[in-house]
Amino acid sequence: MPEKTIPILPCRTLQPVLDFYTALGFEVTYQQRSPNPYAVVERGGIELQFFAMKQYEPAASFSTCYVLTDDVDGLYRAFRAGLRKTYGRIPTRGLPRVGPLKDMAYGVRQFLVTDPGGNCVRVGQRTGGERHHGPAPEETFARALHFASLLADSKGDPAGAAKVVDRVLGLTDETPTRVQLLQLLVLRADVAARLDDEEATATALARAAALDLTAAEREQGRDALTRLADLRGSLRP
Repeated sequence: MPEKTIPILPCRTLQPVLDFYTALGFEVTYQQRSPNPYAVVERGGIELQFFAMKQYEPAASFSTCYVLTDDVDGLYRAFRAGLRKTYGRIPTRGLPRVGPLKDMAYGVRQFLVTDPGGNCVRVGQRTGGERHHGPAPEETFARALHFASLLADSKGDPAGAAKVVDRVLGLTDETPTRVQLLQLLVLRADVAARLDDEEATATALARAAALDLTAAEREQGRDALTRLADLRGSLRP
């Protein structure tokens, strides 16, 4: 039979993790309390297994895995819908949280889900044959978006991402397109929220929401607009 790899991920307690994945549309297919807490969740061809340990610290977790799919947009919509139904909003910071859907430089379209146990599940669809980072864009604002996104998501450095965005938005001799400005402002709001900088989050969101975009620009910036809506929703009580 074909081989199959199944991630076994840690958490402090099982139930919050199982509740989260149930909200995403997974089914708990196995659970035990002894000799050690252990559980399995499945959704279609995705299977994740979890074990609990009292000494585990979710906020300090480096646990991760990658899920390849042929319908990343569909999964993203389904996950967001399930979370909104369960939590009344899309969680965008802290634990748990869901990141934005993005086209990456290494040939995948992906988003990140971080569960209550601190495990980061990357969900992506291949969009090209390359599996390594191509050259960074040369154009000023595309380059800033590229590096700020890497800092925010791949390196877990929201403060570094904020510095990149602030620097490029402060330029006086170059101007981004409206779509680039939307993407930069949404990214700035996203990292500000992760840094608990409520003023910077609100300012960037207000600037992004005020942009007067054409239908073509809205289509080009649809991923950023989706994230904008999620971030604005997460600010409401």
